[in-house]
Order: sequence, then structure tokens, then C-alpha cells
Amino acid sequence: MNTQEQQAILTIALLAAFADGQKADSEREAIRQIADSLGHEPGGGGLARLYQDVLLKRATVAGAVAGLSDPAHRQLAYEMAVCVCEADGQRSAAEATFLSDLKARLVPAAEAVAPFERQEAELVQATRELVPAAAPAAAAAGAAAVTPVVSVDPARDAALDKTILNHALLAGALELLPQSWASMAIIPVQIKLVHAIGVAHGVTLDQGHIKEFLAAAGVGMTSQYLEQFGRKLLGGLLGKAAGRTAGRVGGAATGMAMSFATTYALGQVARRYYAGGRTMNTAVLRDTFQNLLGPARDLQTRYLPQIREKAATLDAGQIMNLVRNPVR
Repeated sequence: MNTQEQQAILTIALLAAFADGQKADSEREAIRQIADSLGHEPGGGGLARLYQDVLLKRATVAGAVAGLSDPAHRQLAYEMAVCVCEADGQRSAAEATFLSDLKARLVPAAEAVAPFERQEAELVQATRELVPAAAPAAAAAGAAAVTPVVSVDPARDAALDKTILNHALLAGALELLPQSWASMAIIPVQIKLVHAIGVAHGVTLDQGHIKEFLAAAGVGMTSQYLEQFGRKLLGGLLGKAAGRTAGRVGGAATGMAMSFATTYALGQVARRYYAGGRTMNTAVLRDTFQNLLGPARDLQTRYLPQIREKAATLDAGQIMNLVRNPVR
């Protein structure tokens, strides 16, 4: 895959990210930073310009599609767009229209992407089953006002440390898999982790609260997917096979470190947040998360063999089970 083809696929992913027209300023800034950082990857020149072209509506679907002739690359571009649109666990009407048009342009033979769409639908459903749906506004406000009693529990803390590490190992392993939909499982793993930490501290959370917590900590869902896919694409892991070479584990060390570190740091922030009675404001949450990322990246190096071993054994069925069931 040459640079022009990489940029065409990433342009389509960026167009998908803004398809609903509702990205908050914080998410736009996160996506901009990712485009800029990916521009420094080998073969990734000009990605910051692509971001500007998409944001200013200078880039079009038709133009990006015209840059892709290989059917495998076209299929990969569609799969990435679907994953980006599903980042928040739901597909808006605008996103559905965008994907329908994109599919017609890129993959007119529906059976070519049927296996991917089946796995993606199962994963989205599994994500929705993880925790209760968002409560009505009044109920959510009442739940947010509850402050649990803060107590020191060494056994619980040790168990949570193990839970956080295991979720981070799984996230790092998912990042190594070549299947384009596998990265979709990382955010459900993070959602499940935050939910488990809340429950351990006597706080039952719904999807709305967890997504708000992720956003407050600075973990944007759409931007996280774009970063994962961008690094996989530029690193060659999503090559001509378009992510369907079963059992092949690539060398996307940077992306793996980010997924491991993000998940580990998020778990540690959540533990402090709920143990402290949810008193951190957004600024403190973000500062704490950023301060934990560096040590978490260093920790990833120690656990690299376990991450690679786990990645080598994962298949679609195991991923679904791990998303649905507790990761101890």
C-alpha cells in the first residue's frame, strides 16, 4: 500500500468521524492532534493537511474513493469507517446515510463485507449488554449525587490492581491483531473496567455515566479508534490482506503501548475517582490521567511477552466472550 492509498483510507476515516456533524471541540482537537502525530509516522506525511481538508470540507468521499483501486483496500476503508461511526456504541441517522453511500461506492458486492459486518454487529450488541443503558436525566442526576463512603480495603485494592492490569493486557493484545474490527473491542473492555471499579466502590454506573467519565478523563472514543487504525495502517499491520489474515500478529508496538497505557491509566484514575467519593473535577481527572500515562507506558515494556502471548491465542469467539464476561 503506497502513501496515496494510506491517505485515501485515512481521509475516509476522518470523513466518517465527522459524518454526524456533532463532534465536540475537545474531540475535534484530539483528532487534530492524532492527525498531526500520525503525520510523523513513516509514510504518514500530510495527515495534518488531510484533517484540515476534511474539516473545511475540501475533501470528499468521491475523491478519496477514486484513490483506491485495490478491492482489499476499498474493503478496508469501509470497515474502518464503520468502526469509527460505531465508536460511541450507536449509529446516528447521518452516520447510517454516510455508510450506506460509502458502501455503495467502495464495496458494491455486499457478501464481501458480510463476515465483518456480522462480527461488528455482535460486538456492538455485546457492548450494549455490558452495563445498563443510560438512565433518564432525572434519575441520572440523582445517581450522580450519591457519594459512597470512602474506606481503605487492601484486599479490594489488590484485586482491583489485578483487574486493571488484566484489562490493560487484553487491550494491548487486541491492538496487535490484524483484523480491523478487533480494535473495536478495546473501548468495550475499558467501559467494563470502569464499571467494575465503580461497583467495587459501591457505585452502580450506567453507560451514560461511564461515557461521561471517559470524556472527562480525555479518552475520546472516536479519536481513540482513529489513532488505533491510523497506527495500524501506517505500520503495515493492515496491509494488502485488509486485516483478514487469521492468526497473524503484527509489530504495532507503538499502538499496543498506547492501548495498554490508556487502559491501565484509565483504570487507575477510575479507582482513585471512585475511592475518593467522585470529588475530582474535569481538570483534575485529565491531569491525573496524563500523569499516569508515562508510567503506564513504561509498565507495558515489562509485560510485552504476556501481551504477545495473549494476542497469538485470541480469535473472534474468545474476543466476544472476553467482552461479555469478567476479565479477572
